[in-house]
Amino acid sequence: MRDLVTGMRYLGQGQRWVARHGRWWGFGLIPALITLVLYAAVLTVLALWAGDIAAWATPFADDWGSPWQGLLRGTFVALLFAGGLTLSVLTFTAVTLLIGDPFYESLSEKVEESEGYCPPGPGRPLWQEIGIALRDSVHVLLRATGFGILLFVLGFVPFLGQTVVPAVGFCVSGFFLAVELTSVAMQRRDVPVRERLRLLRARTGLAVGFGTPLVLLFLIPFIAVVLMPGAVAGATLLVRDLLPEEERPEGEYPGERGIDHTGPAATPPHPAAPHPGAASQAQQPWPPQAPPYPAPHPPSGPGPSAARPPAGW
Repeated sequence: MRDLVTGMRYLGQGQRWVARHGRWWGFGLIPALITLVLYAAVLTVLALWAGDIAAWATPFADDWGSPWQGLLRGTFVALLFAGGLTLSVLTFTAVTLLIGDPFYESLSEKVEESEGYCPPGPGRPLWQEIGIALRDSVHVLLRATGFGILLFVLGFVPFLGQTVVPAVGFCVSGFFLAVELTSVAMQRRDVPVRERLRLLRARTGLAVGFGTPLVLLFLIPFIAVVLMPGAVAGATLLVRDLLPEEERPEGEYPGERGIDHTGPAATPPHPAAPHPGAASQAQQPWPPQAPPYPAPHPPSGPGPSAARPPAGW
């Protein structure tokens, strides 16, 4: 339950981030608007032809009397359109991320920089990044489609098909939507898609809490366009929680390589090869402490070696 609430909190934090950075919110709207126009056309065609598709898919019901024929085909149309909406929610994110890969990469980097540190990324060319994103999206979509077919069949079960199955369907869609949205920050860390799925399955509540409210909100016309930049920002924050231990450049933060720079007793690493006078230096604290009284000046001119300061002092 805690992860579920945390996922919702990251969604809100992402929307607040883009609200404070209006220029980046407008920047992230561009690919979502392009995708919205494409999907509006596809869903309109599906709505117009859903009845004909239902009649073609259920020829065995041609001789059925009323109301059974209408009930069966009406249920088929409702499930078909619901499946189309669910599929559009999942693929909307994938297609939008593909179209807007440079946009959302820049947005995600800005979010990470505002949080203190942004991983440098694998340094691949843009065409290769888009190819990897396309391959990963197809992998996720095939998995989501498998669950969608199973839930579609279970939708015909009396009572469960009208109550439990839709609720489970929204949660499954939310999980895979979270997988898609976190791909921007995950790909920067060079995390393969199978590892992403494993990480999010280990924190299923976090993924469902983040993605399921978005699935429900994306069903409202045009809201997906408005929320998409904040969804990418929130997913970036979620990834920072999911992968907190990240390698950073030397000097990025205190305590790296086992060296504590905060205390007076901290010691630097020993040099690889000792130099003359190292034995005497080893007895001295680091950094060298000033004596409580003025140190006497060594005598000038030649003298016994014991009276000279150690070499390298």
